[in-house]
Amino acid sequence: MTRKDPFQERARELAVAAGLDPDGKIDRPGQRPMPVWCTFRDAARAEHMASEAAEVQAALPPQAPQYQNSPVTVFGVHEDKTLAQMQTCMGVGNVVAAAICADGHLGYAQPVGGVIAYEGQISISGVGFDIGCGNMAVRLDTPFAAIEDRVGAIIADVGRVISFGVGRSNAERVEHALFDDGDAWRASDMEAYRGKAESQLGTVGSGNHYVDLLRDEDGYVWIGVHFGSRGLGHTSSTRYLKAAGGKDGINVPPTVVDETSEIGMRYIAAMELAGRYAYAGREWVVERVRQIIGGAVTDSVHNHHNYAWREKHGGRDLWVVRKGATPCFPGQRSFIGGSMGDDAVIVEGVDGDEARRSLYSTVHGAGRVFGRKEAKRRFTREEMDAWLRSRGVTLVGADLDESPMAYRRLDEVLPHHMGSTRVVHRLRPFAVAMAGEGEFDPFKD
Repeated sequence: MTRKDPFQERARELAVAAGLDPDGKIDRPGQRPMPVWCTFRDAARAEHMASEAAEVQAALPPQAPQYQNSPVTVFGVHEDKTLAQMQTCMGVGNVVAAAICADGHLGYAQPVGGVIAYEGQISISGVGFDIGCGNMAVRLDTPFAAIEDRVGAIIADVGRVISFGVGRSNAERVEHALFDDGDAWRASDMEAYRGKAESQLGTVGSGNHYVDLLRDEDGYVWIGVHFGSRGLGHTSSTRYLKAAGGKDGINVPPTVVDETSEIGMRYIAAMELAGRYAYAGREWVVERVRQIIGGAVTDSVHNHHNYAWREKHGGRDLWVVRKGATPCFPGQRSFIGGSMGDDAVIVEGVDGDEARRSLYSTVHGAGRVFGRKEAKRRFTREEMDAWLRSRGVTLVGADLDESPMAYRRLDEVLPHHMGSTRVVHRLRPFAVAMAGEGEFDPFKD
């Protein structure tokens, strides 16, 4: 039995109001015709989201006067629903300042691309379910010309050796000192998950998680990866969100806890453990791919973009929660990936007023234009493959929800941060490995 689209009724009303037959057909090359009302679905959904956001805002408890009307710096242009979601966040807890990076869009409780600084508190839903999701990139002493004739074989090996997809265990047992740190597992109350975490270390997952092979302006090969803490982070977030009485969803208030509370201390320990786990997983995958390619590492850049850091801003010690935003302090380098097959960059933080107002943060990618379901409705595999061929990219896996056409281009968002960020390397991908069609990853954010 097909489940009725929850926005169909309102979308049909909007079509009629526009003088159109909601049951009329729109031809789509290579796909089945689409009813006219479907073209009004996004508008109907936007109405619903705006109504929900208004209800959430009206129900928020009073906020301490010193944290009301704290400043929000907005980079780039955003949908009203993204800005409304950030306003909801600003009304909860000890918020000192915030920013929305130029790749921002709706997220769970806090916008992706959203940065919020709290005094004495931390947001569980702000960090999100994929604790420690981030990027790592290393440069090899291997010229692209030396492997150009075996790119297909290399990326096929990556797809076989690295575990992509949902609920996977690593075929290779990974030993790591993290699993011997009994104090960290006890403090986080995650000891029961240690065995499963050991089996998952080094798995990449699905969604927008990937292994990229790229080349820089001097022709040298780089390995780039993007993923987080897998089931360990997701289980930690779910546990402490529930313990704090929080809700999972888009139009819900953020779940903010005091850093000195029992839940707060346990959550911070779990977040830090998951962050270490994410670092360990990315390092293992990068090294395993290096072994496939050959060559030695000559440079390395590594950073989270779903995490909370204890930082000093304006002379105050704060928890800075970044959801899909990259820390970028003066002189700090970060790897920022584009969409599948798009250019990536290594950036370095620059000091200045704009950097301070961004809470020393920048984009973590290009940012979505279309959601996963909408991307599958709009685009065909033929269109995606043609786009990748035009860029000279060999692809293993992936599905239409990660089509490059569903994203902005990185060069559309980076200029909005040029007052705080400078590009030091531009990396062009030549091969990408991702989870295959039909994979849904519960361990991502």
